[in-house]
Amino acid sequence: MLTASQADSIAAEAQDRIEVTLEGVVGDKHYGFTRPADARTPWYPRGTPMRNSRQLTIVSVEELAEVAGVLGIPALLPEWLGANLLISGLPHLTQLPPGKRLFFPGDAVLVVEGENAPCRVAGAEVNRHFPERADLAGAFPKAAVHRRGIAAWVERAGWIAAGDIFQMGR
Repeated sequence: MLTASQADSIAAEAQDRIEVTLEGVVGDKHYGFTRPADARTPWYPRGTPMRNSRQLTIVSVEELAEVAGVLGIPALLPEWLGANLLISGLPHLTQLPPGKRLFFPGDAVLVVEGENAPCRVAGAEVNRHFPERADLAGAFPKAAVHRRGIAAWVERAGWIAAGDIFQMGR
């Protein structure tokens, strides 16, 4: 579990357990019922308040390893991408369809919004950890296409802890 609490950085910090409410991950910079429109929502003027369907991001161990391999780096850590959850055992996480529900034992239920498109901001954070590789900021978006994980929103409040095994449902 991770939370990205600093407004000026994508990087997140590891947590043993996170609380999720209907507004998202408590303490995370993406917490809230609304978010400003951005490049992902060009049909609204930038900054327009809109429903926050991207309350948290989830990445998989398997997809991060694939992206690291493509980039030629030893590892790609979820905190560099601002992810909230790192899961394993789902090698094609990014392919989960919108609307799929993830049920956690601490009562939390997350709903997949869709693929989290890779961006240069995340690439720049990866590059910060490999300063000798000036190409990473630009290479990351292409390497992470269909492997960057998913955005999700909270349907039911609860807790998610490290090691939790979740169930998938409609």
